[in-house]
Amino acid sequence: MKKYTILTAFLLVTTSLITVSCSKEFINEEAPYTIDSESYFNSESDYNKALIGAYDMLQSSYINVMLGEIASDNTLSGGESATDVIGIQQIDEMTHTAVNPNLKDVWNWMFAGVQRCNYIMEFKDKTDFANKNQVIGETRFLRAYYHFELVKFFGGIPLKGDKRFSVNDEKSIPRSSTAEVYASIEADLLFAINNLNPIASQKGRATKGAAQALLGKVYLYQNKFVESAAVLESLITSNTYSLVNNYNSIFENSGENNAESVFEVQYTDAEGASFGCLQCSEGNVAVGFNGIRNYVGPLFDSGYSFNVPTQEAFNSFETGDNRRDVAILNIATWATLNAGVSYGMGYKHTGFFNRKYIARQGDANVGDQNLTNPNNYRSIRYADVLLMAAEAYSRSGNNSKGQQYINAVRDRAFGDTNHRISLTGQSLTDAIWTERRLELLGEGHRFFDLVRTGKAVGKITGFAANKNELFPIPFEEIQFSNGNWQQNPGY
Repeated sequence: MKKYTILTAFLLVTTSLITVSCSKEFINEEAPYTIDSESYFNSESDYNKALIGAYDMLQSSYINVMLGEIASDNTLSGGESATDVIGIQQIDEMTHTAVNPNLKDVWNWMFAGVQRCNYIMEFKDKTDFANKNQVIGETRFLRAYYHFELVKFFGGIPLKGDKRFSVNDEKSIPRSSTAEVYASIEADLLFAINNLNPIASQKGRATKGAAQALLGKVYLYQNKFVESAAVLESLITSNTYSLVNNYNSIFENSGENNAESVFEVQYTDAEGASFGCLQCSEGNVAVGFNGIRNYVGPLFDSGYSFNVPTQEAFNSFETGDNRRDVAILNIATWATLNAGVSYGMGYKHTGFFNRKYIARQGDANVGDQNLTNPNNYRSIRYADVLLMAAEAYSRSGNNSKGQQYINAVRDRAFGDTNHRISLTGQSLTDAIWTERRLELLGEGHRFFDLVRTGKAVGKITGFAANKNELFPIPFEEIQFSNGNWQQNPGY
């Protein structure tokens, strides 16, 4: 893993020299340019180039997704050995400390995204043009997205409004409270909702619906159930999105940006990467990491056998639930059904792999296929929206709406209407939480769902109450703040 200096020094680099080489559609071209940051933003084109740079950091969020599963009860770390990517091994076993390279990556890369957004916001009034509110709306959506990732992992973080962070800010700007961070996120998303188009002009851009869905989730994380239900209901009744009929099709390349996709992180195979700069990859690094070790056979490509589902997760699906074999590949069963299949057994081998995000054959990857896979990350799906709405309604006392939305998801999962739920009260809420696990398994949400619902203790091996709800602020950040930032409790 690449090593970095302190937060602010890293962030300054991201905007003093921007290389725009993002992925599909509107961010598909490589257009490097060097700028004088203080005299930039003289045209709509300048704003759009900077906005592409802000989108670009989404690609590094692959590690957030992996850790959201590995830290939970869904998967184990895997890999080659107990020392293969030691930071991931520690997080799986809940032995991580403030010295953890993978948590440092989350901090650095998400703050780099914030910094790129703040660069645009700092100069938002420099030049006027007709489409400016759309550009600013997308910028504020992205800033909210990055801030939400940071607050989920670390709790309160430093905020600087619409200004870029500078060297030594860590010594004078305090960590804001969690509530203050959420208030900033809410303000950004409300602006985005009021200014973004319902339909993206190009695939991958943020939309009004994406902002509504993220705001509904942000409200849910704060137990603002009435507010969450209201914004999610507005999205649902807009009829902008719908569940696709075939659950399996969602995670294939042909299923990208489909009718169920509210927001996807766009990946491509246009550019390779290396282990010295994983965030440089234009591909989904997690796909290669999740892959089957030393695999030979049809359909799939090999990988590094990280993030392996547990037997308990496999067993949690009901008989007849079509999602199980889409979410989890049982490699022994697959080998029995397909002649010539062989594979290796990595560390903590369970016999299962995250089928949603393992490499498929036929992806024309450039360089190392395991670092440049073009499989998009389905960050917000309509099924997630329905389940969030179901939970928000259930927890605010509207059993009927809660049942309606969970059953819409279950009807698709079983292919019939015979598995509908008629529970009420806490039993309904519990069923919705279980449904979230089954519907979203492998997609990076489980750890944070367990934490926000108070279910992590007893579910996650080694999880300590009043400590592991948050991850530690990287050691270097605490050190360079000269006592301005306090470490999270327990670390």
